[in-house]
Amino acid sequence: MTRMNLTNNSACATLVIHKKIRGTRMQSILKGLVGAAVGLVVSNASAATIENVKKNGVLTCGTNSATAGFSLPDNEGKWTGFVVDYCRAVAAAVLGDAQKVRFIPLTPKDRFTALQSGEIDILAHNATWTSSRDTSLGILFAGTYFYDGQGFMVRKAENIGSAKDLDGASICVTQGTTTELNLADYFRSHSMTYSTVGFADEEAVVKAYDEGRCDVLSADTSTLNASRQRMAKADDSIVLPELISKEPLGPAVRQGDDHWLNVAKWTLLVMVAAEELGVTSENVDGMKSSDNPNIRRLLGAEGSLGKDLGLGDTWSVDVIKQVGNYGEVFDRNIGKASPLKMERGLNALWSEGGLQYAPPIR
Repeated sequence: MTRMNLTNNSACATLVIHKKIRGTRMQSILKGLVGAAVGLVVSNASAATIENVKKNGVLTCGTNSATAGFSLPDNEGKWTGFVVDYCRAVAAAVLGDAQKVRFIPLTPKDRFTALQSGEIDILAHNATWTSSRDTSLGILFAGTYFYDGQGFMVRKAENIGSAKDLDGASICVTQGTTTELNLADYFRSHSMTYSTVGFADEEAVVKAYDEGRCDVLSADTSTLNASRQRMAKADDSIVLPELISKEPLGPAVRQGDDHWLNVAKWTLLVMVAAEELGVTSENVDGMKSSDNPNIRRLLGAEGSLGKDLGLGDTWSVDVIKQVGNYGEVFDRNIGKASPLKMERGLNALWSEGGLQYAPPIR
């Protein structure tokens, strides 16, 4: 065996070390280039939706087409409802015109796919914000515009007073929703049995219950109250008092679109903040000269919220003037001024015992 010279060994070791250093530096350079490329892609993605909306001159909003008070077209194709007004508010924020919205009716099963594929700009369905949807579908929820919970509708003639009396019941549900999962959890935890009668869209589910094809209708209580209004014999059914889940409903956008996420989020929060500060669609013009710094920042007279969001200086005024604050939208669509006459409940302002709360605008 040939003995290696110590000097040669040292030289070789030095060479290896230098190569490792160069390799490490090269890895750092490559990582930097990759990071820059990813940052560029994310930056481009962040600008993509808002730029496309501005370029197209219209906001494409995915929603359902069968929930009275929330989203429902009339015989002439005019859309009205609570989430419809949210989409109109986003259009007012970005385009300055609340009427520049194209509504795309979607079933629960295809709503997230439509958002992921870019078919719609924003999803304003009665969709529940959950961990799996927020982390595995490539979407992000932009807040909660309605705090809800799942319940049950039954016929008065059955004399059922509690959800715990539903052992063995057949239950009509909408497929592809958290309703199915919540039912499984509830009945398993109470050692009860049930069977489901499922349909792809809400209208078919309500029809099936109305025709007596199941014993019970289960959905979010907002949906149950809206559905009852469309039934042939609305007074023959009641909604049981129990809630078996938390259902925070909110708008969703695609992941990697941080700029658009902020626009969707702060459009909702500005509507809540306006109600908190007493700014309405009727008095907003006069409020622009208010001495209250919180109102001045809300309406763009001070601060940089519009600039920070890439929106015009009057964007929040456009939202409030054309659509209204959160309370106005709630009342006319599902609250005291509507046929549903729903109580604010959890959707009251935080100062009135509810959960609606806007972070500071500053």
